[in-house]
Amino acid sequence: MTSIKESVKTYLLEELNLPLKADELSDDTPLLSSRLIDSISALLLVEYLEKEFKIEFKPHEVSNDNLDSLDLIAQFVEGKQ
Repeated sequence: MTSIKESVKTYLLEELNLPLKADELSDDTPLLSSRLIDSISALLLVEYLEKEFKIEFKPHEVSNDNLDSLDLIAQFVEGKQ
């Protein structure tokens, strides 16, 4: 089974077209704080996470604390499942 990090990494690179190569996107690469993804892309990411992992974000959960890296995203998703 594909891990949360692998699924999200593929989504970020293929669907959101991050300006990085797969080997440049590490588990702790800052996504929001470095502006690799903008606010629209962040909302698309939230929509993807909700559908893919069958979770629901509350408005206050859409933040750098939960979305700023693959590590943080995986921790958040695991905590919601």
